[in-house]
Amino acid sequence: MAHSLSEECTPLKHKYDSCFNAWFEGYLEPAMNVSADAQQRETYSKQKAAEYEEKCGKIWESYRLCVQKAVKDKGLDTLLQQAREENPLTEPPPVDKSSSPSPNS
Repeated sequence: MAHSLSEECTPLKHKYDSCFNAWFEGYLEPAMNVSADAQQRETYSKQKAAEYEEKCGKIWESYRLCVQKAVKDKGLDTLLQQAREENPLTEPPPVDKSSSPSPNS
């Protein structure tokens, strides 16, 4: 696992990475094995979102706050704000379907 922006945030990053990876593996496995209808998939997704919040949500929030503090302490917040003003992300770029792999690839 990589280090965080700040040394003090690295233990939180590792803890969050481990939590997320374990949760995500559990999220994907049943989703890949079950051919459910849209309602069942939606219910499953909502249950997994609640599970994520319960297991990893507080860790994520702690890590996010630590990184935000490190960004400010290193003076990067001003640069980030300037970049956002110069190149705002108002909507996602269009998807070029001609470069996407076909389902039979």
